[in-house]
Amino acid sequence: DLLVHGGEAERRAREHRKTRMKVATRSRGSMAASACSTRRCTTRCHSRLNLKVNKDTQVRGGSNSRTRAIAEPPATAPEPKVFSEAAPDASPVLICGQVSHSLTKEREEVIHSMEDFMADKVYKYLKPVDKCWQAQDYLPDPSKEDFIPQVQELRERALCLPDDYLVVLVGDMVTEEALPTYMSMLNTIDATRDETGSADTVWARWTREWTAEENRHGDLLNKYLYLTGRVDMRQIEVTIQNLIGSGMCPKTENNPYLGFMYTSFQERATKVSHGNTGRNAVKYGDEYLGEICAMIASDEARHEKAYQ
Repeated sequence: DLLVHGGEAERRAREHRKTRMKVATRSRGSMAASACSTRRCTTRCHSRLNLKVNKDTQVRGGSNSRTRAIAEPPATAPEPKVFSEAAPDASPVLICGQVSHSLTKEREEVIHSMEDFMADKVYKYLKPVDKCWQAQDYLPDPSKEDFIPQVQELRERALCLPDDYLVVLVGDMVTEEALPTYMSMLNTIDATRDETGSADTVWARWTREWTAEENRHGDLLNKYLYLTGRVDMRQIEVTIQNLIGSGMCPKTENNPYLGFMYTSFQERATKVSHGNTGRNAVKYGDEYLGEICAMIASDEARHEKAYQ
């Protein structure tokens, strides 16, 4: 009986141990499954978080890239070296595609040293105002009773002038009427410009007084052509306005050595042109017009000598 009961107890004990082992195994399985599920959830969360972080980084990176693209200036080609053929040792600048300010310091000092020479030797080629002829000296006087007959006489003389001659005379007149352009050009020249418009320097006074003498030429030719009735004055006036408004760039580099060389040739050219126009006027029968052109050519000859 003891053996039977003892065997039974041992059997029950074994079954109890098995039961406990099964429970423990199920518990460990449940815990492992739970841990695995937790790991999967954590991994998914981390993946989503990493994906969001990557997207944010890309957006911020793209924004930074765009910001850098706007902030960084575009690459530009190096500026070409500016060189003056007239003054190889100068350091000029480029303004509107033109070589400018090529006067060296040494040559500027030479120009300043010439002020006494200008006053003593050059001013003599300008005449006092009371010694200069004026346009009215060669035109019918509107204050006189015979003004209308004088105009009629002028118009009859002008009938002998061919059309091609009148074209040349208009060209001479338009050239003189562009005087504001020439004065503007002179006042761009370094070391000689009129800095205030009424400066008392020898160079500034020369420019103003030369301009005042030249101004009579266009006045006289303009009024004479108007009185002839042979030309379309409105079209001429439009041409003059366009010419002055367009300006002129003689490529003198703001350099008096080049600028006054230009004026020397310009004065010679106008002297020759007015002289030829006067001789042809006499040939065609208008001696009065020939005298007018000769007076203008004489002024140009004086100015040519001054600039030379």
